[in-house]
Amino acid sequence: MIKIMNKKVAFYTLGCKLNFSETSTIARSFNSEGFDRVDFSEKADIYVINTCSVTENADKRFKTIVKQAQKANPDAFVAAVGCYAQLKPQELADVHGVDLVLGATEKFKITDYLNDLSKNDFGEVHSCEIEDADFYVGSYSIGDRTRAFLKVQDGCDYKCTYCTIPLARGISRSDTVANVLKNAQEISKQNIKEIVLTGVNIGDYGKGEFGNKKHEHTFLDLVTELDQVEGIERLRISSIEPNLLKNETIDLVSKSRAFVPHFHIPLQSGSNAILKKMKRRYMRELYVDRVEKIKDVMPHACIGVDVIVGFPGETDEEFLETYNFLTELDISYLHVFTYSERDNTEAATMEGGVPNNVRSKRSKMLRGLSVKKRRAFYESQLKTKRTVLFESENKEGFIHGFTENYIKVKTPWNPELINTLHQVELTEIDADGLVRFEFDKLFMN
Repeated sequence: MIKIMNKKVAFYTLGCKLNFSETSTIARSFNSEGFDRVDFSEKADIYVINTCSVTENADKRFKTIVKQAQKANPDAFVAAVGCYAQLKPQELADVHGVDLVLGATEKFKITDYLNDLSKNDFGEVHSCEIEDADFYVGSYSIGDRTRAFLKVQDGCDYKCTYCTIPLARGISRSDTVANVLKNAQEISKQNIKEIVLTGVNIGDYGKGEFGNKKHEHTFLDLVTELDQVEGIERLRISSIEPNLLKNETIDLVSKSRAFVPHFHIPLQSGSNAILKKMKRRYMRELYVDRVEKIKDVMPHACIGVDVIVGFPGETDEEFLETYNFLTELDISYLHVFTYSERDNTEAATMEGGVPNNVRSKRSKMLRGLSVKKRRAFYESQLKTKRTVLFESENKEGFIHGFTENYIKVKTPWNPELINTLHQVELTEIDADGLVRFEFDKLFMN
């Protein structure tokens, strides 16, 4: 396309950290074409919505977001990219106000599909067969948050019966170690203190690194190299499968210069019978082993858990297996997902659907357990000294931040604290469940 100067573009991202990293990369391509980026609530010439299709709720939100864009500027060009755009492109194109829908291979070339930005009578679709999504495009986010999301891997070769991600993102493939290190160094030059490694299945890193299935490097190789990058204060591993989280990686984090003691490990169910139906690649016994290994070498580590309730055929007894399993496990918080049927997945055709009211009740029980787990973890960390990275938002007169082991803290608003690291002593938990602290006087001097 010919450069369009003095035009404004706005972005809205649904879903995961990976989507945020890709939105930021797409935004930089607009910047090189002469666009100015504005907030999504402002009037823009083009609105780009990066979609998610992990849950039914994410699908429904898309229409609401399109209406927000139209309200801000009825004449604006609206484009949809991302997982939902790959899975159901025509469904998005049929939404009133949508002009362009791009699939998995086209989204990074979005500016090539823009001409005069005049609205279309019908949504125009450019999508591929997911088998064609076999090449890797590196991404990272800067400028959006205090921390940066660095994509190191894409796609997934697993066949979990509830999941559409392989259909939306294709086969497992990886960035090269050299390019990941280059991107990390570029991020470090932007005065960003923390990088979060992200991908669809990051523990599978190395597969497809040079366009083939052979592992030239492993995830352990990658984190070992990243730990040596100067200028990065913190490195955080996002979600990693329990069967791919090796002892060597845990040991590296425990002794690391930059990697922080925080792990997010999907469980999905504490019932081995349900794990088999989900076609997960581990049993609950392996999960226990991973948690015990982490806590053995890093007692202060934070461990987050993904869990799904209401999977087809999940009985009351199997749900209680999960509830009791998590109650006994030394974990720090839960991300609870209520199962929702997704087209073209094996689980959608399974018998024994769980009524929605039962799904909701089970979800509520686990969310309550998560509150208890988080508070117990926070209480275990009182009177300890931790390092906090402060965020940039003023929330009701307070500035918030996170310790290296992912404890959320707050203190009265002080703009000088934004994007700075300070050692503190955790002193008390307030009514909101957040931790108050005192600055370490020795450190501050």
